[in-house]
Amino acid sequence: QVQVVESGGGLVQAGGSLRLSCTASGLTFDAYVMGWFRQAPGKEREAVSCINWSGSKYYEDSVKGRFTISRDNAKNTLYLQMNDVKPEDTAMYYCVAISRGGIYGCRTDFVDYWGQGTQVTVSS
Repeated sequence: QVQVVESGGGLVQAGGSLRLSCTASGLTFDAYVMGWFRQAPGKEREAVSCINWSGSKYYEDSVKGRFTISRDNAKNTLYLQMNDVKPEDTAMYYCVAISRGGIYGCRTDFVDYWGQGTQVTVSS
């Protein structure tokens, strides 16, 4: 049974930093593109960042230069370092696993597994 579990969300002031973590079990971790998606109230779920097994990365334009995605294949763990956060980063953040499309599969309709989400709230 596949489990994807996020941690690290919380309340942070604008300009601050936060680190999200995600552990995945029940799957061959390095066979999957792993990623972070988010959904703000009243908005559609969107891809934030993805990384393939060898370290190729995708970032949504609004987070480029502020967020860094990384993975530790030996620990089946994915990370998202969020720096210089902004109120518009407030959302539920989901860890995902994607089996097809490579880094170009970083899209909602390609996601195989979703975590339960972790809330990130940025105060101004």
